[in-house]
Amino acid sequence: GEKNALPNLNSARGFEIIDSIKSNLEKACPGVVSCTDVLTLAAREAVYLTGGPYWSLAFGRRDGLTTSETAANEQLPGPFEPLDNITRKFAAKGLDTKDVVVLSGGHTLGFAQCGVVKPRLFDFAGSGPSFLQSLQSTCPNRNESNSNLAPLDASSSKFDNVYYKLLVNSSGLLRSDQALMSDNVTGSMVVGYSKFPFLFYKDFGASMVKMAGIGVITGSNGDVRKNCRVVN
Repeated sequence: GEKNALPNLNSARGFEIIDSIKSNLEKACPGVVSCTDVLTLAAREAVYLTGGPYWSLAFGRRDGLTTSETAANEQLPGPFEPLDNITRKFAAKGLDTKDVVVLSGGHTLGFAQCGVVKPRLFDFAGSGPSFLQSLQSTCPNRNESNSNLAPLDASSSKFDNVYYKLLVNSSGLLRSDQALMSDNVTGSMVVGYSKFPFLFYKDFGASMVKMAGIGVITGSNGDVRKNCRVVN
């Protein structure tokens, strides 16, 4: 399924937390809260509890009955893709260029595997020296370091606008992140968010609400899964 798609492989983690939340919900109110709603709410809480914005959410989504690794590979943006490809994939889901820049800012949290980022660390001379040296230590230029985890920005456990500040300094960890500075429109947005964190917070919440409305299943369609890993 989608977990095994190339953009997600060994990257999308923490599903055991979703399992725990779902298990407790099923004990309290069986068959009511979908896994889709749990994920949507967990994303909001993760951002809020790490210092980011809070936004209102609608609930009542139902879970899908099918999944497609092929579709995920075709539709999810990957870390090596050019900006045009990423923008086109967002547009296919009803998201615009601003959403691309804003939602990319979610990379203020978390980690990437070294195998994805080593080309930028050793074949690229634009990164800021302190952050670069720290990353090179985490991701030494050897094959056995490929599965090591490198922080996506210099404050990877805090939701802030450091991600954008790094892009302005040519220090974005992923090639797809740094590509935002290759275009005048997206580049100007990056500069704006690097200077005005509360603008980023406001726009991030708005874009997350838009994304939470993609492909929603309601009514008698779909399912409310008992176990988020399988259909009922």
